[in-house]
Amino acid sequence: MRTRDRHGRGLRGPLALPNPYTHRPMPVPQAPRGTRLFLACVEDAIARMASHAPDVIRNVDIGVDEVPDVRALWSNGDYGDAIPLASATDAQPGQNARIVLFRRPLEHRAADQSQLRELVHETLVDQLVALTGRSIDEIDPDDGDQ
Repeated sequence: MRTRDRHGRGLRGPLALPNPYTHRPMPVPQAPRGTRLFLACVEDAIARMASHAPDVIRNVDIGVDEVPDVRALWSNGDYGDAIPLASATDAQPGQNARIVLFRRPLEHRAADQSQLRELVHETLVDQLVALTGRSIDEIDPDDGDQ
């Protein structure tokens, strides 16, 4: 009987059998994956920004999209052949500034979960620097110290 987690589908074999006392299968804590993991990374990055410079993110809407719109990239030619990790737009009358983080390109560049967390944070800091004109040291004074 196999007891390994095949293809990420959960436990197999005796470990997956119901508990003799509760008659329920053993609950297995699962680390977040995919979209849930990415959203957790974004929330962590926003929390770090809020602790260092809350005034910087006060009037900024931060969102997540799967991939950038390729048609818009080709039409304005800003990026050349590169795929952007995020997009920032300045505030308009009656509308906050916006930052959109692109999940797939960021995940593609990260080797593991910790690198993804750091890449999301760095990308958010870069976009805030571009929007506000403030220095990286003002926005994230302990850059690299997690």
